[in-house]
Amino acid sequence: MKIAIFGASGKTGKYIVEQALEKGHEVIAYVRRENAIELSNINLKIVVGKLTDNAKLKQTLIDADACISALGGNSLRKHATEVMAGITAIIEAMEINNSKRFIYLSSIGAGESRNYMAQPIRFIVADLFLRVPLADHTINEKAIQASELNWTIVRPGGLSDKELTNNVVHGDQAIKLKGNPTISRANVAAFILDQLTNDTYVNKSAWLHE
Repeated sequence: MKIAIFGASGKTGKYIVEQALEKGHEVIAYVRRENAIELSNINLKIVVGKLTDNAKLKQTLIDADACISALGGNSLRKHATEVMAGITAIIEAMEINNSKRFIYLSSIGAGESRNYMAQPIRFIVADLFLRVPLADHTINEKAIQASELNWTIVRPGGLSDKELTNNVVHGDQAIKLKGNPTISRANVAAFILDQLTNDTYVNKSAWLHE
């Protein structure tokens, strides 16, 4: 499968790229700067461009079977306006190219999943510490949900760099989480890639933790 990955040089994006290549997928990694990815693989194509370059986005997505976004802002105080504009542009490009499968990495605390968090974690994380990034994710989620794509929104708990275990609890029902659930980036990447050939969460938002 040919997969376009945005946010490919990020902390979680790197795991997605590496695991996708290990599975034999063709990967088109869209990054913002040269040398952002040091991997070398016959199945890896790196495209350098801005998220505001609509022509390059369309060209990147023109023959992709699926698209994965691991995009996120780099500030806890400022809204990631370029990322939000990029998500809108990606949706438009996919709809034009008739490339339907879109998997978006969000977070527990975005959208209605804010209510899944236990107090006082909800107040500390969702209302204070991550208020701006979660607001951005919520806006992006709404744009994706309103699209014509076959989307899946993935909402992990707090991310760590622990090893891959595939020991993941996930679902899409409204729940009350205990404490502050976490999950490794490696496990998130594996879950995201599994969704490429699994329709369980098509047009659904899935929470996950270890």
